[in-house]
Amino acid sequence: MVNTIAYVFRFSNNIIKRMKKQAVTNGPLTMEELTVSESHLIRQAQEDAYPDEFIILQKKPGSATLSKTSALYKLTPWIDNHGIMRMRGRISACEFATEDAKNPIILPRDHHVTTLVIAHYHQKYHHQNHETVINEIRQRYSIPRLRSTYIRVRNSCQRCKNDRVIPQPPIMADLPHTRLDAFVRPFTHVGVDYFGPLTVVIGRRSEKRWGMLVTCMTIRAIHIEIVHSLSTNSCIIALRNFISRRGTPRTIYSDRGTNFIGACREVQQAEASVNMEDMMKEFISSQTKWVFLPPLSPHMGGCWERLIGTVKRNMTAVLSTQRLTDEVLRNVLCEIENVVNSRPLTHVPIDDDSGPALTPNHFLLGSSDGCKPLCVLEDNGAAIRQCWRTSQILANRYWRRWVSSYLPEITRRTKWFINTKAIEIDDVVIIADPKSPRNCWPKGKIIGVCPGRDGQPRSATVKTVNGVYERPVAKLAVLDVRRDNK
Repeated sequence: MVNTIAYVFRFSNNIIKRMKKQAVTNGPLTMEELTVSESHLIRQAQEDAYPDEFIILQKKPGSATLSKTSALYKLTPWIDNHGIMRMRGRISACEFATEDAKNPIILPRDHHVTTLVIAHYHQKYHHQNHETVINEIRQRYSIPRLRSTYIRVRNSCQRCKNDRVIPQPPIMADLPHTRLDAFVRPFTHVGVDYFGPLTVVIGRRSEKRWGMLVTCMTIRAIHIEIVHSLSTNSCIIALRNFISRRGTPRTIYSDRGTNFIGACREVQQAEASVNMEDMMKEFISSQTKWVFLPPLSPHMGGCWERLIGTVKRNMTAVLSTQRLTDEVLRNVLCEIENVVNSRPLTHVPIDDDSGPALTPNHFLLGSSDGCKPLCVLEDNGAAIRQCWRTSQILANRYWRRWVSSYLPEITRRTKWFINTKAIEIDDVVIIADPKSPRNCWPKGKIIGVCPGRDGQPRSATVKTVNGVYERPVAKLAVLDVRRDNK
């Protein structure tokens, strides 16, 4: 603005010089022109904010002529030779202080010129060093409530808003039906993920193995399979081994690993090309649904991510530094599976008279540790039917305890308690990536949203210069910029 006003003054002066047939001024702006322009802007701001005080001081210099109710009364203002109102300071005897430091220029806090002055210093010090900026401004200007005014200017700075923006996750969603489907067999709804690698010894060479953890979404039981590679074939073999022992699941959740996507693709191709019997042999039926989570959304798979951490801690405690064989590794994982399935799902009762806490093994084995009472099964159809009814009664009893004791434990939200502004199409966002520096986070534009059951968007499709990505809303930081309404 100072440069613009200086060029306007030069233009008007050159017109006058041409009329008088004098040489016009060309070239870069001089210091005198910039000083005149800056003085004009400051004087205009003072006249806009303090018109009465400005008129009084021009007629009768001295703050004694001002009313005691005036905002400038305590500043003892006066007007210098350039027509600028200044505060009369008390350090005029100091020979080493500048004129601006002795008598600072008075500026109103709510004027646009003041905002531009503060923004200039804010940018000069690279949007950082805030106390330094305030100190430098005070060396020349007297601005009421400078600190709060500077905070307002800094909060309106677009670069600062971009640097400080963080994702605002929506309120934590309700639990899906698969987490609350009571009175169904274990492992009806499962989540699948890998952990590892684990090193095993075969002769004189070492090979890598991975663990596939399958967790029941309802009773939180786990099943561990050893996988020899990260290929699609190994994934299919491990799932077929799991189904052979636990039955075919109705719903499978997983992240977007290439092995899982390949397994699902083969299943879809099998459904289109073979009959039901052949498809059943491929480990999945037409009633089974495979759900993929958005990329980089581990919080959506917390049901199994938490259990993978538990398995890893148990492995650290059990395994020694010795090199394992396939046989020992399989035994260790089976024991860890039993230990994790023996964990209580609810608080352990304090009273000795209370029953034991509910565990996943109650649904799988009938007790927390798998121990069963010794009994002789008579070769009698009525006795067999009676045992079957007894087992059904026990299973229903565990499910009733699950409803009464476990469900209240997962009712309360643990984070993301408030509603936030829903992300919308055409919003400009930054994709947060904790593995990369912040200044490397890609920017993009929302081209599609995927709402949840409550209507709140949970994931979105982002278009960037490098391609199109699907990301959870918890990883998208919306920038406060204007959108084109074309």
